[in-house]
Amino acid sequence: MPSIRHSIGIEANPKKIYPLISTGSGFSKWWAQDVRNGPNETLDLGFFKRTTVYRLQLKRASEPLKADWHCLSGGEWKGTKLLFHLSKNEDQTVLEFSHANWKAKTEYLVSCNTTWGELMFRLKSAAENKPRGPLFSKNGWNP
Repeated sequence: MPSIRHSIGIEANPKKIYPLISTGSGFSKWWAQDVRNGPNETLDLGFFKRTTVYRLQLKRASEPLKADWHCLSGGEWKGTKLLFHLSKNEDQTVLEFSHANWKAKTEYLVSCNTTWGELMFRLKSAAENKPRGPLFSKNGWNP
């Protein structure tokens, strides 16, 4: 199964990064402004006035180094996993990210790879106290 993978160095302690990858309020700082908490450790992320909604469920968390989410809805996203793994390096924290278990390599997967690249830099900025805000506002893109 195809996967999207990214790795980025962040000049922040894992304890500061962890809430950004393990909570809805964290996601709203760099990914999507429209985040709603649901039952059983689920989150709904709304995009483009909620014409697209991804429901995520936190499946495995190991503070402050790991947050693994399963996608419960969203067309090609359904059944995929968002894996955020942190490791402390000498002078920075390395985030290894995978969006795994895609059913096929499609144009949409390639487009998502590009978007995840931008999202990694938004996450890095938020963790390093240089916030740029979420990439997706409630209405659309937030360049």
